[in-house]
Amino acid sequence: MATPTKARTRFKSPLHEMAVTTPTDFWNDSCALDELAYAIDNGAVGATSNPTIVGEVLARELDRRRSRIAEIAAQNPTWGEDEVTWRVVEELAVEAADLLRPVFEREGGLKGRISIQTDPRNYRNAEALAAQALRFARLAPNMQVKIAATSAGIEAIEAVTAAGVNVNATVSFTVPQALAVAEAVERGLRRRKDVGEDLSTMRPVATMMVGRLDDWLQALADRDGILLTPGVASWAGIACFKHAYAIFRQRGYRTRLLAAAYRHRLHWTELVGGDVVLTIPAKWQRLFNASGIEVRPRFEEPVPREIVEELYVNLPDFRRAYDPDGLTIDEFDTFGATVRTLRAFIGSYHDLAATIRDVMLPNPDVS
Repeated sequence: MATPTKARTRFKSPLHEMAVTTPTDFWNDSCALDELAYAIDNGAVGATSNPTIVGEVLARELDRRRSRIAEIAAQNPTWGEDEVTWRVVEELAVEAADLLRPVFEREGGLKGRISIQTDPRNYRNAEALAAQALRFARLAPNMQVKIAATSAGIEAIEAVTAAGVNVNATVSFTVPQALAVAEAVERGLRRRKDVGEDLSTMRPVATMMVGRLDDWLQALADRDGILLTPGVASWAGIACFKHAYAIFRQRGYRTRLLAAAYRHRLHWTELVGGDVVLTIPAKWQRLFNASGIEVRPRFEEPVPREIVEELYVNLPDFRRAYDPDGLTIDEFDTFGATVRTLRAFIGSYHDLAATIRDVMLPNPDVS
């Protein structure tokens, strides 16, 4: 029998081993081409972006991209910074889509997609979300479109799924949100099937931002003087994710769950083995690959009962996140983690637009 060291030599890294030996896929949590190339080389089959990510990429690459931004503005003399910003976002996504195209073709259209996020400022407007999603889906054959799982977002997800868009529900943290997304997708897929359209390359995903739920619950505990056992809040997102997964399998939903917002190694190790997607930032990919941690399926191992009970007893918002009926769709928009994340994404969008503005309308030098 081969020793573990010898057996592992056929894999490039722990993440590559996970990708090859388990049903768990991983995506690069960025559209930066250098990071995406590293991820693909280690087994990644997708990528994602949002206003924060695009802003970080543009900040790193501004010197290289400045002339293209100026060119877009010059070619469209009536455009304001919003129109130019979204053109830049689209072009970044198309570049990542091109890099993922070999994966997309190899996997018959079921993998190899780049997720591009709709305007977070439209979180209350289903019609605007759907219109932008339809535009994004036409940018490249391997686009996946992110829509926030707000009450309006759930409506838009059904509509664009029926139109053939592969969705990635985002700004989502809770079991009720994941279930509402899956139900909306099922309605959309049924509508699509009823008119004779093809479903063979429909691969919708529902994100649960596990780390952002952890952050929110720890903030509540700190605010309210609740003395949790050290480390307990770090299991909250994992507990909700595994609970949602069990319900998805029981009900036969065709949406895959996706874990995002990495904060620590448990967000990787405890989810290995599930038929899910893990969207991992480059920093964490490199840490995981250098860690020497054994790649072992742990997904079916339940979160310790005493941890779930401590969270459930002490934090009402954990109960709202964990119970299938803990939130109504109308309450999605006001859940604390949703508000925090929407504010962050909208703020990141304004920062991104300000970067574009500085290229379009540079501050005059009066020195």
